[in-house]
Amino acid sequence: MESVLIRHTAELDDAVLAAVKKLCQAVFDGRFAESDWEHALGGMHALRWEGDRLIAHAALVARRLLHGGRSLRTGYVEAVAVAPDRHRQGHGTAVMTALHPYLQRGYGMGALRASDAGAALYSGLGWARWTGRTAVLAPDGVTATPEHDGGIFVRPQATRLDPAELLICDWRDGDVW
Repeated sequence: MESVLIRHTAELDDAVLAAVKKLCQAVFDGRFAESDWEHALGGMHALRWEGDRLIAHAALVARRLLHGGRSLRTGYVEAVAVAPDRHRQGHGTAVMTALHPYLQRGYGMGALRASDAGAALYSGLGWARWTGRTAVLAPDGVTATPEHDGGIFVRPQATRLDPAELLICDWRDGDVW
């Protein structure tokens, strides 16, 4: 078993990018849209290989979240995927842990949206479920995203967050959170 390889999107060749996309499409069972792929690009990737097979991936990309009148430089975690036959073997923990120094030194906070199945992984790594309300800064203004309330996890680090205030993500195509 190799350790986790960390690379920026610009350092990944077409074959590796294709392997990441294929893994995500398999893991998310047809619910990994082109916009989801786009969201995973432009940042740091943690990759775990077993021989020439990619078995785990996570990406950390830059976003801006608004909270309490502040624009927060946020490391947002995208496209966390572990091959189905490798679940519960520590690979998700390994790729997330490998991204931690980049999150800690490069951003004021971290955020991600978790599935019910992934929530335990993030909680176990020190991420906290956001208990406040969420919204998006949409083209028409701030718009509530109640469908995502309870599914967002944060790592505030040096940033103080107040759950009485909205946590607002920047606009993007596809799934905003």
